[in-house]
Amino acid sequence: MRNQDTSDDTAASGSTTPPLRPPSDRVPCNKTGVCSRSYFVVVMVFFHVYIINVIALLFYVHYNNGQEDANQSLDAASRSQQPTESGPAPSKPLRDVSLTRIEGIRVGHVQEVSLVPSKVHEMRTLSLKPLLFEIPGFLSEDECRVVMQLAQLKGLMESQLMVQDGQEELAKELNLSPEEIFNLLDINQDGQLQLHEILTHSRVRDGIWLTPENLKEIYAGLKADKDGNDLLSLEEFKLLSNDAFQRFLLQRGVKRSQLVRNSRHTWLYQGKGAHQVLQDIKARVTRLTRLPPALVDLSEPLQVVRYEEGGHYHGHHDSGPVYPETACTHTRLAANTSTPFETSCRYITVLFYLNSVEGGGETAFPVADNRTYDEVSLIQNNVDLLDTRRNCDSCLLVQLPF
Repeated sequence: MRNQDTSDDTAASGSTTPPLRPPSDRVPCNKTGVCSRSYFVVVMVFFHVYIINVIALLFYVHYNNGQEDANQSLDAASRSQQPTESGPAPSKPLRDVSLTRIEGIRVGHVQEVSLVPSKVHEMRTLSLKPLLFEIPGFLSEDECRVVMQLAQLKGLMESQLMVQDGQEELAKELNLSPEEIFNLLDINQDGQLQLHEILTHSRVRDGIWLTPENLKEIYAGLKADKDGNDLLSLEEFKLLSNDAFQRFLLQRGVKRSQLVRNSRHTWLYQGKGAHQVLQDIKARVTRLTRLPPALVDLSEPLQVVRYEEGGHYHGHHDSGPVYPETACTHTRLAANTSTPFETSCRYITVLFYLNSVEGGGETAFPVADNRTYDEVSLIQNNVDLLDTRRNCDSCLLVQLPF
């Protein structure tokens, strides 16, 4: 600083220094320094504008958050001022719930899952369609024993009642003509009733598991099939009353072995206050499926089914009967978009084997991993793949209890 002051004083005296350069001349400087004042000014202006934009953005975000908080407070205040009915507040409806899916990868693939502390279970893929897994040791022997004892304590009821009457009165109330009833039964709309169409109707409506041989006996007893071609035309159908099949079965008698389902069952609640084993099972299922706990809470209670000797449940869709005009809600995007109705269907079934037996007890999947099957082809050449009592060994996948 002192040297600079000295040089300035000497230049001012004008005695020993050369004349000053013209004002237009510029003093040379290093390339790395900021030489231009205008450039420096431009940089500073840009920097200040950038800082102002950042501050403005922070104010904008803060203002919007404040508005949302205020709106939420106003909404909460308005809701609190509305009159409410006595009793607990309604549960918040589930919206935008994603349904998780466990990937099977390939048949025989084994993946590890953690369901309980300090233990790892192995989950093996049995089928890709339907997607089917097995997990040995999912329940302990003590847990199985508790579940069976709780079911017995509550009491088991017959899973299916015997044949019910009243169909003729219902048809009269609807004022249906024979042509309209025939059209309802004619699934493929070809103007004839095949054996499988009558069998499907009897199994769904009456819960009676008729075989093709049984149906031919009924045809002969009612003298319905005049030409003996195992088909009913509209003219042949008109000769029968609305409940002709039902009356014939009641007169001949229906055994429990002829029902679609021959078992006893009960339902066990798994919510708060239930036995700890039942709550633990529900929590384990939630971890396995990775579904939202609130969604699992809305599912069915635990169904305990007992199959005694000769008991059975013939082939069926576990998510309920599928009608052409109805689609499951969770598959509506992949289903036919022309379906006018939607219904809630089971998304996942978790099946536990509570005990093992010396013989029987299998769970059969008639068309597992058969991607080209047709519903009608399940009954061909007098072989009904849905008849688990007679053709269980012919199913593509049979799972033994373990």
